[in-house]
Amino acid sequence: MAPYASDDSTTAGDGDDLRAARRRKAARYVVPVTVVGVAAATIGLVPAIADSGDPDLPEITAQQLIEKIAQSDVQQLSGTFKITTDLGLPDLGGLESSLTSGAMGSGDGSSADPTAKLTELASGTHTLRVAADGPDRQKLSLLENAAEYSLIHNGKDIWGYDSKSNEVFHGTAEEPQGEKGKGRTEEVPATPKDLTEEALKAVDDTTSVTVDGTAQVAGRDAYRLLIKPKQSGTTVGAITVAVDAKTGMPLKFTLTPSSGGAAVIDAGFTQVDFAKPAASTFDFTPPKGAKVTEEGELDGAASEHGAAKSEDELRKEFEKEFGGPKSEGERGKAPEGGPEVIGEGWNSVAVFDTGGEGVPSGAEVGGDMGGFLDSLGDKVTGKFGSGTVFKTRLINALITDDGKVYVGAVDKDALVKAAESAK
Repeated sequence: MAPYASDDSTTAGDGDDLRAARRRKAARYVVPVTVVGVAAATIGLVPAIADSGDPDLPEITAQQLIEKIAQSDVQQLSGTFKITTDLGLPDLGGLESSLTSGAMGSGDGSSADPTAKLTELASGTHTLRVAADGPDRQKLSLLENAAEYSLIHNGKDIWGYDSKSNEVFHGTAEEPQGEKGKGRTEEVPATPKDLTEEALKAVDDTTSVTVDGTAQVAGRDAYRLLIKPKQSGTTVGAITVAVDAKTGMPLKFTLTPSSGGAAVIDAGFTQVDFAKPAASTFDFTPPKGAKVTEEGELDGAASEHGAAKSEDELRKEFEKEFGGPKSEGERGKAPEGGPEVIGEGWNSVAVFDTGGEGVPSGAEVGGDMGGFLDSLGDKVTGKFGSGTVFKTRLINALITDDGKVYVGAVDKDALVKAAESAK
């Protein structure tokens, strides 16, 4: 999708209609891409609810604990964990389901498609069972009221099964899996080591990293690694990772906001076993009478109807519309069509240029979507003009009326300051 370019031959009435359509398109991308991003990040934070009691363990430095995580090589495990995500979004009364379906597809999709199903982890509390046997076999089951959703990776096959609708999704790994193998199976948690490494990528000179005592997690002795931004203006208060003292595997991940209150993300094992799961754990045969949807069928539906788009497709469209992320060496520069990064560390703000007008007000959109936008947004003004700040307890975005987007894990004032400095 190329940025919108005005057409001087358009009549006033047609221009209004085009602007309204463009604004609806902008709203369609802002909310779904955010939801997909949060879901992906949430899946990437698999880890634990601490038991009472602090074990007496040998002293260890933060650097030694980070090295212990890096050296951890847990390949086999099974367990149960709970995850709670509280972004501070308003009660949508079921609207979140329609937003998700709007992002992932309409009636042509499958309720067993993991791209859509796992977005449910973006809010609320969920109980999951997980099993892993190396990089080629993983299983995650989302337990619901009187129903269960399972996502299974076994060799080249990816299976998703929704017991409530009796629907099955089937896909294949894009390339052979292994330590460096990548493909659609990245949606299935592999090892907690890989997932925690993603969180540790944020550690730099703007970060304080310490060992904050010990804990009992799922009956295992663990060290607490405390990661805190040194900067003000970020929405991240602290990240606490409970690391298994024996294996070095992360067992608990808690992210608390700088605003205080409940954790934004609190995910943790309530039971874990490092024995090899039975091979039958990863076997799957579609139940009799189940509707089976092949991955290619969803791709065809997306091409024909513009629906059922995967996370990768949404990301590519978003980057085509707003520009892709810049490499480390390009930060601070603003090549044509690419975003700029303002600030550093936890105060980094990414800047995208949509090439047109900003997101509409709720009154302009109307209906449930309009109410949703108004519930998230605060109007702001400055040297940059005017715009709307869309806020959660973690990620905030300022969308100016001339189509610039400033987004980061920073508060409203930091976004306004970034927009001011860009002028």
